[in-house]
Amino acid sequence: MRSAEYIADFGMDTISLAGPLAAKLRAIKEAGFSQVMMAARDVVGHADGWHAAVEEVKASGLRVTGFQVLRDFEGLSGHLHDYKVDIARSMIEMCAALGSPILLACSSTSRHATNDEAAIARDLRKLAMMALPHGIKVAFEGLSWGRHINDCVGAWRVVEKADAPNLGMGIDSFHSFATRTPTEALQDIDPEKIYLVQLADFMWQEIRTVEERIETARHFRVFPGEGVHSDELRRLVIELDGMGYRGDYSFEVFNDDYTQMPLPVVAERARRSAAWLAEDVLHRAVPLPGGSRLRGPSAA
Repeated sequence: MRSAEYIADFGMDTISLAGPLAAKLRAIKEAGFSQVMMAARDVVGHADGWHAAVEEVKASGLRVTGFQVLRDFEGLSGHLHDYKVDIARSMIEMCAALGSPILLACSSTSRHATNDEAAIARDLRKLAMMALPHGIKVAFEGLSWGRHINDCVGAWRVVEKADAPNLGMGIDSFHSFATRTPTEALQDIDPEKIYLVQLADFMWQEIRTVEERIETARHFRVFPGEGVHSDELRRLVIELDGMGYRGDYSFEVFNDDYTQMPLPVVAERARRSAAWLAEDVLHRAVPLPGGSRLRGPSAA
């Protein structure tokens, strides 16, 4: 197996691969990765139940980057709020069983959610306090089609208001590019409060409608270096590194084509992306033995 030491900060998400969980984990490990971002559907969809899924993850030897994703939690009231609290408890239970340090929550798209940022911050603090006894951090991400919060600027504003010790940010390159959020906006965020960075690219320069944004996000993201936003990705990663971010980078790649390809082929594409980011962007010194290098959008 290839040494994974210098790409240890990079990991794959199970959503990029087809097939049973054990096969996904094996492909990720054999590609040289040491960590995996777990999608809830791969845990609860296990043929032998979610506890069996947890055992497979532990047996794989892969470190769990985080667990995703809690949707539409904040800004609700009455029975809708109670319902989402119950969902959150279940997500936190699975997150803890996996040994995941982070639960990812994305901003609400619900038309029933209020735009009152004080109420949103209160709900996020409640979620963080629910996760705290389990040693779990909550990373809140501004979904680019979120109803009231749709970028990292708005997400950071409510995270600051919530003021919870284990509540921070999830940064997703796709959503930042889709909303054309300037890289400089990250400077206003405390790097200690950035818990997770998810990276992906896509194949066209701009997204003109919300519908196109959703369609691209859910079906046609590609790995870093494979799309047309390599320069923006480079700037984003360098900016985060310069700010002092030393956490994990996970490849958040939803792609219908990849889920029709052999698992090792897709995992190899991800490995080449990690090599590009580690060597050419962050200038880490040690190459993978015998490994090819991805050099921007012309590769793959």
